[in-house]
Amino acid sequence: MPTRVPQIVAFGGGGFSMEAGNPLLDDYVLSLTGEARPKVCFLPTASGDADHYIVRFYRTFATRCDASHVSLFRRDREGVENDFARHLLDQDVIYVGGGNVVSMLGAWRAHGLQAVLRRAWRRGVVMCGPSAGSLCWFAQALTAFHSAPYQVQGLGLLPYSNCVHYDAEPQRREEYRRFVGDGMLPGYAADDGAALHFRGRDLHRAVASRPKA
Repeated sequence: MPTRVPQIVAFGGGGFSMEAGNPLLDDYVLSLTGEARPKVCFLPTASGDADHYIVRFYRTFATRCDASHVSLFRRDREGVENDFARHLLDQDVIYVGGGNVVSMLGAWRAHGLQAVLRRAWRRGVVMCGPSAGSLCWFAQALTAFHSAPYQVQGLGLLPYSNCVHYDAEPQRREEYRRFVGDGMLPGYAADDGAALHFRGRDLHRAVASRPKA
């Protein structure tokens, strides 16, 4: 297999869960695989493996991809239950859903997924996702899930900080600037409908699914 460059596409917000009828960000991610029918695995951990989220994922991807998901919170008839590592390392895309990034990172740590995801990224599996699915890849991030904004430590695949929903939540935007001014790592913020495409650890380009994002 030819060597693939590690890639992350971090959505400020968007994709199938936030932009019904607008597949541009998801299409962009799939195009990076170079596969006619890519293997895409969904990690809905941040939502607590919400049924509706999983259903929407399959409705979006099942007709054009080999779609699967990994559930950590329950036994799931359609989900992958055995050998998570082997399955994830065999994917073309790992798509991380939005929700509570702190709970997600804790669950990943408990199940040993952090090391697996790092290996998958190094192997060239395209990593992507909105909101929590963006924040997790960075060394530091600002989250505001049902609370005032605060700093969290991510996986550190990208040595920067990250802020999502930058145009939609004025308080989060102001707090991110304050946190960086107070010593948080410099980094990248993205609006809803915008995505940051990293090749290796370098920003390759920013893309958008809507005007002015």
